[in-house]
Amino acid sequence: MGQRHWVRTTKCQLIVTSLFVMLLGLAVTILTIITRYGAHFSVISGVSSEANPYRIFHNVAFYSGICLTMILVLAALLSTVATVRESVCLMAMTNTAATLKPVNCLVTQGFFCFAIVFCALIQAAFWRYTNNSEVEDAMMDVYDSVYEEVRRNLSSFRRQELATIHETFLCCGKQSPFGETGGIEKETCPSEPMGTARADCLQEIQDFLKKHMDFVSVLLIITICFMVYGMILTSFLWFSICFSNNLDRKGKYIFRET
Repeated sequence: MGQRHWVRTTKCQLIVTSLFVMLLGLAVTILTIITRYGAHFSVISGVSSEANPYRIFHNVAFYSGICLTMILVLAALLSTVATVRESVCLMAMTNTAATLKPVNCLVTQGFFCFAIVFCALIQAAFWRYTNNSEVEDAMMDVYDSVYEEVRRNLSSFRRQELATIHETFLCCGKQSPFGETGGIEKETCPSEPMGTARADCLQEIQDFLKKHMDFVSVLLIITICFMVYGMILTSFLWFSICFSNNLDRKGKYIFRET
């Protein structure tokens, strides 16, 4: 009776975990869309330069987010379907051992989906903490290149791009150690903060990206925890099916005449 209780509890927890994994997949999708089409990211990625270092990170983040979402949803669906079908099979008056074979296959596939996401997230977390400033440096390098090109060559196209960056980040140029304001700032900064202290664009980009990456880190940690828990639950369910903890999980009932 105790074994049945543990199996039933595991199945309930696996269904709840699958629901949360689906919600995590939705959160990853929203974050991916924001990172791809958000104004702050698009304005830096959209700078028309062959040597735009941020554009690579922009594309990698989008496609990685899409793949991660698909695997998360697939893992949740496989685990849910396997749990439901396992319960239905045990209630049926048929050859349960033969019927549970495809269910066991679904559980295995769900486990591997959890494992794939876990390995990918561990690599992402390792890259996040060993290359913490690469994305930040890439965005600031793009702004620096646009600013310096406008300062050297008064190109109307570059000036428009610089003005768009200023309007998006609500900042104004780069802070001068002498507190001076050049003609670039006067012509490309938003009109609202002209009479007030202007925010340094490099600092604004740094602060914005730090807040965004903090949210990514929290979502990363939560997803890793659910992947580990999902692997534990699917492993337990797989062993319970393979080794048939309950006597009524194997074979056929044969009626003999007496």
